[in-house]
Amino acid sequence: MPDTLTAPVERDAVAAPSSRPARRWEFDALRVVAICGVVAIHVIGMMLINPELRGTLRWWGAVAVHAGSTWVVPVFVMLSGALVLAPGAYAAGTAAFYRKRFVRIVPALVVWHVVYLVGVRVWLLDQDVTARSAAQLLLDARAYTALYFLWLIGGLYLVAPVLAAFLHAGGRLRSLVTAAVALCWGLVLWIVPNISTLLGTERVSGLGAWDQWVPYVGYFVAGWALRRTVLGRRALLAVLAVTVVLLGELIWQSGHRGQFRTLNALLPVHRLGIVAAAAAIGVFLLAVGLGARYTPPERLRGLLTRLSDASFGVFLVHLALFAILQQAIPAVRAADSPAVMVAAYAAVLGCSFALSIGAAKVPYLRNVF
Repeated sequence: MPDTLTAPVERDAVAAPSSRPARRWEFDALRVVAICGVVAIHVIGMMLINPELRGTLRWWGAVAVHAGSTWVVPVFVMLSGALVLAPGAYAAGTAAFYRKRFVRIVPALVVWHVVYLVGVRVWLLDQDVTARSAAQLLLDARAYTALYFLWLIGGLYLVAPVLAAFLHAGGRLRSLVTAAVALCWGLVLWIVPNISTLLGTERVSGLGAWDQWVPYVGYFVAGWALRRTVLGRRALLAVLAVTVVLLGELIWQSGHRGQFRTLNALLPVHRLGIVAAAAAIGVFLLAVGLGARYTPPERLRGLLTRLSDASFGVFLVHLALFAILQQAIPAVRAADSPAVMVAAYAAVLGCSFALSIGAAKVPYLRNVF
């Protein structure tokens, strides 16, 4: 999400009201929807690189899917913050927290970087990856499309105990203020280089493996600060309307990206752009509001739990499956038919969930899914 990709699922350590399940079903549902959006970006979004489609209805459909899913990575980070920053996560101490989180994230980081650098880039795509270029890809967090998220979430886990101690000592107001300040600062970090280009300075916005997490601290804290924010019905409808408008703006702007240089610099169509940030917060608040008003049947909650638990594995494996599908089927590689790409999306998504759920039952293999 992924492009959010998802973090390993954690349980909410804050006791829920007795009338509601201890596990936040709306968080599970949101995570499932978001990972579906991540896969859609990477599969259906491939139609955007086909120059022959530009301006066509098919191309606009791909724009809608790609730009309309810009919120997924921020929401994944917010979900992680809502759970990882809970006081109960540190009940056994900071060392236990680190041990639990990094035993989960480090094996996945190592194994999947090898899979994508060697298995996909070298063996499948026949790319010339030297030791030097591999080291550069790792330092830039660009080993393969969405693997930057592993560095992102790892960095947030590293600073989580410090953030949690600070937030818990100040109550909800401190959490809201911290989220606002950190989020604004993260957006500025991404926007300033864009503004510099308007002034004639050649600068490129970019994050490496070691600072990938920095602009996302605001999302991380916002997830914790807003996790129990249940809006009234009218306010929720207003948030829904605004969120739809924001997503529409992202789609429109993405489709006219080359025409408005100043607009694109100030409001980039990116997960660290102002519009995407507002849309992500809107989506999160809508999920919290829905969760407060509706409790689905137990069977549906169980399904959402299984799919949510599998979402991390889906993120890790789906790009490899899609790369295999592209090599095996020329029509998928051409990326010019909506029917073909939707079928490819369904195949990649379904197989990714099946592999992730299956891997969770296999010793050792489940440690990297």
